[in-house]
Amino acid sequence: MKIVIVGSGTGVPLSDRGSPCLLLMASGEYTLFDLGPGSLRQLLRIGIAHQRIDRVFFTHFHPDHTADLVHLLFATRNPRVLEARKPFLLSGARGLSEFLKKLQKAYGKWLRLPDRLVEVDELEIAKPDRRDFKGFSVFSQPLRHTSNSLAYRVEQDSGASIVYSGDTGYSEELIEFAKYADLLILECSFPEQYKVDSHLTPALAGRIAAKAKAKKLLLVHLYPEVLGSDIPGQCRLSYDGELLIGRDLLQLEVG
Repeated sequence: MKIVIVGSGTGVPLSDRGSPCLLLMASGEYTLFDLGPGSLRQLLRIGIAHQRIDRVFFTHFHPDHTADLVHLLFATRNPRVLEARKPFLLSGARGLSEFLKKLQKAYGKWLRLPDRLVEVDELEIAKPDRRDFKGFSVFSQPLRHTSNSLAYRVEQDSGASIVYSGDTGYSEELIEFAKYADLLILECSFPEQYKVDSHLTPALAGRIAAKAKAKKLLLVHLYPEVLGSDIPGQCRLSYDGELLIGRDLLQLEVG
């Protein structure tokens, strides 16, 4: 498996950090996790056109994680794309279908695609869920950032694993979900002095990774406030494994 950090930032525009989006390349397929504004353009920087995306998993429905869904649907309406586009999957927590209907109501026909082309798959929000694909599986874990927030765990048939938290506060459920992950990708929004319940600080991210016994920790969803702080120093209060500060277009292989 290969993971690419398409966007390592947040909804705050930064010249060097796009909004949240991860690309998983596994078994010859392209899977996105989140689709923040500007993600499709970012993908072109590594040679991945939007019509090659096989599926998108959303961690929740905040604009910084979903805004380029509008762009994806609109761009797919291009007649030359429609002729050749293979079916693709949109997946997320219960409520995704209603979210999509509201977008289509706002934009009218410009976001409507043939039924054969798009499958919408809703995952449980009251308990963990699972979807199986060729060569790997995707597990979901409800978290409390919003009423429809999910973390995801990708497990290759070989046993290699990647966990992506999406947006979250400190969570025992997330620790259990991330146990022994080869790569744990956590949000890291604010430094300790600006700590809020619904997001992580570097120290909290380090604590989660340490308790989960994750082999490697990668931090994303970086607000300007945390970028001006000592991120490694705070993480190292608890975590002594390999630590990476996310940046756009960073590529990692797992397994």
